[in-house]
Amino acid sequence: MLSAFASAFRTPDLRRKILFTLGLVALYRFGASLPSPGVDYGTVKQCISDNLGGDSAGIYQLINLFSGGALLQLSVFAIGIMPYITASIIVQLLTVVIPRFEELRKEGQSGQAKMTQYTRYLSIALAVLQATGLVALASRGQLLQGCDNIINDTSIFGLVTIVLVMTAGAALVMWFGEQITEKGVGNGMSLLIFAGIASRVPTEGKSILDGQGALIFAVVCVAALLVITGVVFVEQGQRRIPVQYAKRMVGRKMYGGSSTYLPLKVNQAGVIPVIFASSLLYLPNLIAQLTSSNTADPSWWQKAIQQYLVNPGNPVYIAIYFGLIVFFTYFYVAITFNPEERADEMKKFGGFIPGIRPGRPTADYLSYVLSRITLPGSIYLGLVAVLPNFFMSGSASVSSTFGGAAVLILVSVSLDTVKQIESQLMQRNYEGFLK
Repeated sequence: MLSAFASAFRTPDLRRKILFTLGLVALYRFGASLPSPGVDYGTVKQCISDNLGGDSAGIYQLINLFSGGALLQLSVFAIGIMPYITASIIVQLLTVVIPRFEELRKEGQSGQAKMTQYTRYLSIALAVLQATGLVALASRGQLLQGCDNIINDTSIFGLVTIVLVMTAGAALVMWFGEQITEKGVGNGMSLLIFAGIASRVPTEGKSILDGQGALIFAVVCVAALLVITGVVFVEQGQRRIPVQYAKRMVGRKMYGGSSTYLPLKVNQAGVIPVIFASSLLYLPNLIAQLTSSNTADPSWWQKAIQQYLVNPGNPVYIAIYFGLIVFFTYFYVAITFNPEERADEMKKFGGFIPGIRPGRPTADYLSYVLSRITLPGSIYLGLVAVLPNFFMSGSASVSSTFGGAAVLILVSVSLDTVKQIESQLMQRNYEGFLK
């Protein structure tokens, strides 16, 4: 991997792409630490240090982790990349429901451009909603316990200004991600999340070393390495289905006759089910806080939410979280991988699976294989995601940073970025074939 990066920096075109990517990531991290107008930054920092060690902010840990700590700091990029990710998933799901979206997906580049535009509009709408909810919770002192003086100006004009600034920040982050994908290296949205999570690792590691000693710090590092090794092993695992292409004459030339394989990953859904499940668990607590009153006693359903859906260490929370991840894994794989379309494409180009007839039998075989490998993939995702919830008796932020979704994102983004760099190097350097 290090040799690939060294070769990339020796290639002028690829070096410019890497430096462009690093520059935008640095700007993103600067905006994540820049407080919004009207926010008392000193009070915010004090409230975070008083609350993050317990369960009061546990429900926000994963979303705060994706933003690199910017969410609870109420910074300019507090909303971060989450609106765009949510909008992308929603638009992708709507392609199965709305025929118009299905037609756009099949139109190629022009249809994809329209889909991207719809995703941007929906991202702005979601950013406005999330910023409004976040500012409302902060102004009412419900974002973190005992912090009711975070915002200096609680007038309508002051609150609207903060909402507009956070929405503009979300739009700028969305533009950063698109520019990295288009002109840089790797997937822009994934790299921004990667940068946010990676920026918290040194701070949380130092807090473990200072608070619990060198022995606990060494145990945490060894456990994190074991989890990373397991995640890399599973992420690289795939079922390779052999595909044979028959020979055919086109004019005076003969095409086909080659053999290849169709790779089906064990974790076909990636980290999307974890994001889906965490967002769904976040909504009930957000609704309960927005509809609650500081003077009235909470109702039975608000008490149930506080008891079962807020504390990440609660067994009911862990069971629901695990079940949602398994469900969304099957759901997302079902809508992103269509066995009938793959079977039709193989039949159109003269491809077939040895021992399986083309057409419907091939689609049935792909569905069977996909269902068999999705089960261990969903269980793997659920176990890795709920792993830090068993250690919530300590610091919730430390447990979230060194396990679960954080490790999944760090490992998958790193592998994908390295593969893209190596593929671009192969396009420019054929030295390996000449030796």
